[in-house]
This record gives sequence, C-alpha cells and structure tokens, in this order.
Amino acid sequence: MMNEPLSTIMTRHVITASPDDKLSVAREIFKENRVHHLPIVHGTKLLGILTTYDIFKLVERNEDFDRINIGDVMTKHVATLEPEDKIGSAAELFLENLFHAVPIVKDGELKGIVTSFDVIKYEFHKEYPSQDI
Repeated sequence: MMNEPLSTIMTRHVITASPDDKLSVAREIFKENRVHHLPIVHGTKLLGILTTYDIFKLVERNEDFDRINIGDVMTKHVATLEPEDKIGSAAELFLENLFHAVPIVKDGELKGIVTSFDVIKYEFHKEYPSQDI
C-alpha cells in the first residue's frame, strides 16, 4: 500500500538556507512560506535542518534573531531517506521518532523533502481518489 518510492510524493523545489544565515532569515522564510522545516545546505549538500520548534525553544528575545547564525543552532545529525525508499519507510520514521519531515538525499545532495502531511495526503488520495485537496 505504501510501496511507491518517495520520489512520487516528495517536494523537489525545496526552500533552503545557509548555515551562515541569521535566524532572522529563517524566521522570515518560515513566516512567508508557511513551512516548518528548513534544510540547511552548502550548494546542494545537506548540512542540517532547522525547524520552527528549534527557534521557539532556543531564542527568547527578538534581537537574538539578528545575532545567531543558523549553523550554530541547527540539527546536524539528520535522519534522511533516498528518493527510491518507499513511502512506508517515511511513515515508519515519522511514527518511531515523532518527526514531521525528512530530507530526501542522494549521495549527500538534497533532492527533496517529505512531510507527514505528504504521507497523509498520499493515503487520502488512495482512499478517496475523486476528492480534491
């Protein structure tokens, strides 16, 4: 049922940031794009990930956003999957670790991202193919 590759549901045009960007840049990206997970890259190489929760728990004053580099607070040891991995692998990762997103990489390069919402939407369309969401 969830045996299709992640490449069929992943977002390919991923919004990213650099580890040298300030947290104020990340905050604007989160607000303007309504995303909660921001892969941090150098070129196309995945270096880490920053989430809205990371910002919430680490920064107490707004002025800190302009002083702290993303690279200083991002998660550096990131769980990843590959485009050929199955959708069920992402679902299992989300359930076991309480994650809501996983970067999709190939040879260390960011190829996309899959969120728990993507998996829910995939399953919904399997069950209700005539519904538009």
